This record gives sequence, structure tokens and C-alpha cells, in this order.
Amino acid sequence: MSKDENSKFQNSILKKLDGLLGGMLAEVSSEEDFTGKAGNSMVLRLPSCGSKRVGLIGLGKTASYPASFQRLGEAVAVASKTAQANSVAIILASSEDLSNESKLSTASAIASGTVLGIYEDSRYKSEPRKPKLNSVDIIGLGTGPELEKKLKYAENVSSAIIFGRELVNSPANLLTPAALAAEASNIASLYSDVLSANILSAEQCKELKMGSYLGVAAASANPPHFIHLCYKPSSGPIKTKLALVGKGLTFDSGGYNIKTGAGCSIDIMKTDMGGSAAVLGAAKALGQIKPPGVEVHFIVASCENMISGTGMRPGDIITASNGKTIEVNNTDAEGRLTLADALVYACNQGVDKIVDLATLTGACIVALGPSIAGVFTPSDDLAKEVFEASEVSGEKFWRMPLEESYWESMKSGVADMVNTGGRQGGAITAALFLKQFVDEKVQWMHIDLAGPVWNDKKRVATGFGIATLVEWVLKNSS
Repeated sequence: MSKDENSKFQNSILKKLDGLLGGMLAEVSSEEDFTGKAGNSMVLRLPSCGSKRVGLIGLGKTASYPASFQRLGEAVAVASKTAQANSVAIILASSEDLSNESKLSTASAIASGTVLGIYEDSRYKSEPRKPKLNSVDIIGLGTGPELEKKLKYAENVSSAIIFGRELVNSPANLLTPAALAAEASNIASLYSDVLSANILSAEQCKELKMGSYLGVAAASANPPHFIHLCYKPSSGPIKTKLALVGKGLTFDSGGYNIKTGAGCSIDIMKTDMGGSAAVLGAAKALGQIKPPGVEVHFIVASCENMISGTGMRPGDIITASNGKTIEVNNTDAEGRLTLADALVYACNQGVDKIVDLATLTGACIVALGPSIAGVFTPSDDLAKEVFEASEVSGEKFWRMPLEESYWESMKSGVADMVNTGGRQGGAITAALFLKQFVDEKVQWMHIDLAGPVWNDKKRVATGFGIATLVEWVLKNSS
């Protein structure tokens, strides 16, 4: 954005564009104090030019890949909606220093941001609004099969993120445990060459002694559905076995410890299956991408946490499928109870690594805010893998401590453990609880995505976690 003594742009692309516009771009950018700062934008209406509008969007002094370019795509989408544009062209003012690989990745990130930015979930509106944008040209970042491959990957992941958003946005009266299981089965049907589905009924879960999961499900008129999808490549050897486990509470009332008072967020407890949305979204993307050499199990213990005469009471003692007993001192700490049996089941599949994702604690939101997920793992190697994947996806994670001394607050006088400790370190004690149900030989990570799964300002889901999970699986692929 620097200009010479005549207030003309020094950047060659901006200088040429400004010349075609009679100096209008430089003049208006000065008047509106547009400096190219991240988040800045300005759009000019052009009465007699090939394009109806021309805009400048700021990336800041140092644009970090891929988040900055995803945000660029999102900003383009917002501008196109405002202008009701049906076609847009995007060019970087300074792309000459980018390597060929960086150009491909940048184009992919811009494409993802634009697709996700233009999308609006209007399924439940009486007059749904369809976006008018139908073509985007990304200029100056290359052409050819390598770029097409990158853009195809961006398309697959973006469609999976949209699928995940729609799952979380769906209200609990429509997205019941049975409906979530049907969505999972449909994914397996669409990509039956590599995906298979096994949906366990309450009776089958009882045979597997899943007392912890079934205890949560006991109060609801909607029966639980335990979801297990399995990805196996159609050919070649399997070198690594992975499991993705997602919390799948399609609604959480809190049970007898009912959610009450300001900040309880009972009105958005449809989002309590955000972990399962990430897992099933990843399954959808991987069904399309078909990575070799890796087997992936997608596991969701889906149910509702409701209140009735058949429901779990505070003080009840339940037994998980690994034989450990739990004194329920809070029925609103139910997600970890469902995950307990899901993690035992995952270990029984003979996997090498498990990543579980859950909207588990408000404590994690207090610690990290609304846009960063908390990561808990005893494995430095697994942490390294997932954080490298997140650098590609642009999603934000922060590693938290697994402080073993905090387990003291989780001890019961009459059972092996209680299901919740005190308020202090609540996200840590929740992770320590989950650790009790993971085989020591298995590398395990818990991701608490209670904050970033939901955009409170826009009142919509984000699809958080899907892009990182897909990248992580690909890193484990041969």
C-alpha cells in the first residue's frame, strides 16, 4: 500500500489497476484510510468498466498460511453477497515471492474460504436465500493438474465441513440419535467401496456391558444408537489403525442436575454433538479422498440426556464396559460417561491411536475462549502430529496439562471414581476421567472443542475439527 511522492501506488499491480481507474483507487484508499491491515476492506462501484466493482482486502503485514488466505476467501464471499455478484476474480497484489507449492496451497485456502463463506444454512427458513455467486477466478497462482488436485481436495474438505455444520445446526427435535445414525449410515452407503457401518442398538450395547453410556441414555424416549463406521482402503496393506471418537449428545438438558440460570446455554444444547459432527464430517471427506495404508474407525455413542422416572439420579453407581465403577455426583457431566464406553470400544478395535473430540466442559471455554480448542494427551508424538495437521488446516488448538495430582478430587468413597471434581481445573479432571478408559498401549488424545464448535455472534455452527482430522489421517496414510 506504500505510495510515492505523487500519492501513486508503488506496487506494480495496484499501479496498473489504479491507472485504468484514473487514480480513483489511490484517492479513495487515502480518504478511507485503507492501509491493508488484516480485516480492512474497501469496495468501489464502477460505472463504466468491465467489472461493476473493484475491491481491496487487507491481509496484514505478514499473511500466515493458511488462515489469512482462508479469511481472504471469506471476505470475498461477504463482499460478493453484499454486491449480489455472480462472478468474482481474485488476485494477490504481491505473489511473486511465493514458491510453486505455496501458490497451490494459497489458491486452495482462498477457494476453501470462499466456498465456506458463501454458504448459508437456510434449510429451516420459510424463504431460503440462495447465493448468486457461481464462479470465482483465482488469478496468478498457477494452473494444471497439481492445482486441480489441490482444489479437489479443498472441495472435498469444504463439503464435509458444511455437512458438519448442518448436523450441529439441526435442532434436537429433528436430529435425534436415530437420525444421526441414519446420517452416518448414509455416508457409508455413498462411499461403500471404502466405508462400512455398524449401528448398535441399546440391547446390543447392554450385551457389551456399556453401563456408563446406557445410564445417560436411560431417561430419554428416543433410544440410543451407537455408531461405528470403518474406513478401509480398497487395496494395499494397512500400516496404521486409527480411531476418531466423537461425543454425540443430540440434546443435553443436564438431567436431574438440570441446566438453569444465566450462562447455562440450554438453548443451544443441540450443539452437544459437535464432536460427532467432526468425526462424521471427517468420515465423509475421507470417503471421497480415499487415502491408502490406513484404517480408520469412526465411533459415536449417540443419545440424549433427559429427565424422567427411568433416568439416572445423582448418587447412582454405574459400571462401564471395562469394569470400572462410577459414582454419578452430577448428571450434567454426562458426555464423559458416554465417551468412557466409546473409548473402551475403540481400544477393542485394535487401533494404534485414538483422538476423541467433545464439547466437554465450560471450563475449557473459560480457559481458552471461544475460538481455541484444548488438547490433552500424554503422548508428545501424537501432539506433534495433530498440531502439524492444524497448521495446514488453520484451526486453533492449545495443549493443556494432564496434572495427575488433580485426580484426588475424582475419588469416590464407594466406587472407583466420581464423574466430576470441583470447579477448579474442570477441563483437566474431565480429561483425566477419560484417561481411565484408554488402554495404556494406545496413543490417545482428547480435544475439548466446547468453544470453537459454535459461532455465538452468528448463532451458527463452525464445522470445527473436520479439516484437522482429515489432515491428521492423511499424515498417517502411507
